Amino acid sequence: MLLQKSIVLSVFCLLSVCTLAQQRPRNGSKSSYTRERFNYNATRVRGNKAKIVCPVFDKSKYPYHGFGVKMGDPFALTYKYYPNKNFAIAADVGKPASGLYNRYFRQQFNTYQRDTLSQGAQVNYLTHTVKSDFIGELKLLYHIDAKFISPGLQFYVGAGWEWKYSKIRYDYVYDEPDNPNPNSNNRIGNFTVSRFTQGPQGVIGIEYSYFQLPISAFMELEYFTDVQLDPGWSRAEGGVGLRYIF
Repeated sequence: MLLQKSIVLSVFCLLSVCTLAQQRPRNGSKSSYTRERFNYNATRVRGNKAKIVCPVFDKSKYPYHGFGVKMGDPFALTYKYYPNKNFAIAADVGKPASGLYNRYFRQQFNTYQRDTLSQGAQVNYLTHTVKSDFIGELKLLYHIDAKFISPGLQFYVGAGWEWKYSKIRYDYVYDEPDNPNPNSNNRIGNFTVSRFTQGPQGVIGIEYSYFQLPISAFMELEYFTDVQLDPGWSRAEGGVGLRYIF
């Protein structure tokens, strides 16, 4: 349910911003540099829905940079470098959707149990709290022009590397049924662990840039595989976002 609400909210925000971006700007509000850089004198489509192609599709003005925000898993600041029309490098830094990892973190509880238990004693999971969470991604992307479907549309595929860091506090119940002292039974305790892991990821996505403003909207799906802390564990990630192009 949390994932569904996040996706619906993200798509709604993306569509709202795109709608605002497509509104006709006033010509007098743009400097001569802005007009030249972002091709404001380009041929426009007639009517109320007039648009121009965002500069990432202007072959004569590369390279370009894009900076914006990505909503999903992770929620991150995102930067993209466009050296030419076909290739790009993207970097995301932010916070994973921790709620989507609750089940996984709970399953990891037993891997952290200490070896200092007395005979017959056991530690039972109670709850956990993610104290801090960080994720970083670096991706190399290849773009495929899809203007035959819609002007300003591109598909892209690529591969990259992902780093994850989490600090988690586990609360537990210490049960020692063979201890004659009743005060030692069912004691509540806690411990904190730091998790750092990394691994490769594959990515596919679409990017749309056919607005009067120099922005680019994108949607992507990623697949991450852990190679350090829990080798072989995999998870689908991704999100939607906007970047300002300059």
